[in-house]
Amino acid sequence: MGRAGRQAVQDRLPALRQDWGLDFVVVNGENASNGAGLTAAHAQLLFDAGADCVTLGDHAFDQKDMLQAAESETRIIRPLNYAKVAPGRGFRLFEDRRGRKVLVLQVLGQVFMKRPFDDPFSHVERVLKAHPLGGRAQAIVVDVHCEATSEKMAMGQFCAGKASLVVGTHTHVPTADAQILPGGTAYLSDAGMCGDYDSVIGMDKEEPLRRFITGMPKARFQPALGEATLSGVYVQTDDRTGRATEIAMVRQGGRLSPAGPEPAR
Repeated sequence: MGRAGRQAVQDRLPALRQDWGLDFVVVNGENASNGAGLTAAHAQLLFDAGADCVTLGDHAFDQKDMLQAAESETRIIRPLNYAKVAPGRGFRLFEDRRGRKVLVLQVLGQVFMKRPFDDPFSHVERVLKAHPLGGRAQAIVVDVHCEATSEKMAMGQFCAGKASLVVGTHTHVPTADAQILPGGTAYLSDAGMCGDYDSVIGMDKEEPLRRFITGMPKARFQPALGEATLSGVYVQTDDRTGRATEIAMVRQGGRLSPAGPEPAR
């Protein structure tokens, strides 16, 4: 979320990769550029910090250069159920640092979203049928980018036994429901934001408060610039089956209480 979130990833991700022995890292870059979308330059900063894949969201193309970057940079994943004419790809089979195949896909939810998107469940189903867990894809990550926790939970249950991880993004608030579903699918309703939590979902407090209190805008929202918490989720999987064997919430730095895998790897 904005400059503070980018800085948290740049400052903390390299050490986490080493300390926890991370083989593959996915970063949701949806709001990394001034709180709305992602520029190609900021995507490169995330890759340089240690991201193997960057996913987007409903603000995927708010930054105009992403229209071209999504086509040319194969490590960027935009929502699978976006407009059919959208550039880029909604899923990709990656190779991790030890040569194992990791499938990453992202979908947008429909409930409470500003514009209607195609049915996310049918899109996910088509991709997962073509990439059975434990087959060509040794691990599968589904980023479900939506407002409603019920829709995220439904996607988790829909993918149970078919994905290694289903994780929600978009609401900027980490949830406390990390679990492994039947069939070995790790699940978390929302990974939270990498950003300054002394804010209103990452935005400087003054303008959102004014709008809530008066109903009238005065200025543009600006990302908060205080010390950020790096938030996310850690998952360990079985190489043979692709099923999750461990899940832990991640919170490092900033105002939130620390969390991570125990013991740290």
